[in-house]
Amino acid sequence: MSFRLVLLILALVYLASILVVHFRGRERLGFRRQAFDHSGFFAPYNVLMYAFSKVPNAPFPDRARFACLDPLRDNWQGIREEALRLFDEGFIKAAERNNDASFASFFKAGWKRFYLTWYGEPLASAAALCPNTVALLGTIPEVKAAMFALLPPGSKLNPHRDPFAGSLRYHLGLATPNSDACRIVVDGEQYSWRDGEDVVFDETFVHWAENTSDQTRVILFCDVERPLRLAPLAAFNRWLGGVLGRATATDNVGGEHVGIVNRLYALADRMGERRKRFKRAAPRTYQATRIVLALVLVGWLAWPWLGRG
Repeated sequence: MSFRLVLLILALVYLASILVVHFRGRERLGFRRQAFDHSGFFAPYNVLMYAFSKVPNAPFPDRARFACLDPLRDNWQGIREEALRLFDEGFIKAAERNNDASFASFFKAGWKRFYLTWYGEPLASAAALCPNTVALLGTIPEVKAAMFALLPPGSKLNPHRDPFAGSLRYHLGLATPNSDACRIVVDGEQYSWRDGEDVVFDETFVHWAENTSDQTRVILFCDVERPLRLAPLAAFNRWLGGVLGRATATDNVGGEHVGIVNRLYALADRMGERRKRFKRAAPRTYQATRIVLALVLVGWLAWPWLGRG
């Protein structure tokens, strides 16, 4: 089999996977966005997850299939006490150093979080500030990541789909408006948060959320390992989830581990801010610098051909 044929087959598999993901639900994003963003990159892997999933490919899988999560619901009041104490003390907040790429767009809507555990050991700040919740999470290996998540009044998270189908999403209401004015819509199906009630949903369907009430919503937000039919595939998914999780780790307070993806994201953000300040302070010099850099790049690319002459 020729190398070109292999590339063609891979390209066709990739395109077919994107189409499967794109047309999987009733709600869709633009095809270009689907094909070229991070969810498109994971499309072949996600189709594999859907094909071997033990739970039906539905926006809201039956919560009864996840008995491992019952201890969280059974102890929701104790979890709520620790969450509200953190809320009162200002620990549930946006990333202070712009080093949380996974939820960067959410912060613009006022969404805030406090990480408890993230694909590995619990964060040191979480173990110190909410030990009971962290200890409880430690008894449920299916939970790979957890945080307290806050959605303020009047905010909305725009339609999006998460890129990785190796996990499902779990929400447990802690302090909510207990109203349909505070809701999440997954592939056109609505769920409204209530105190002490929980739900599992597939975050790779298009979903969005809003809080049009006058009260803040605080929930426990978890990534739960997707149950798979094949043990080797489940083991590989667990390994891959750990690799991606460590790369996207971030901190609650300074000194905690930040993964390579978020370190690079923070660096790019700082460079972007410096570029904007330079442009505002010296617009003519900024434009001249852009032209010079463009000419240098063109010259560097053309040099091998010019040298032949």
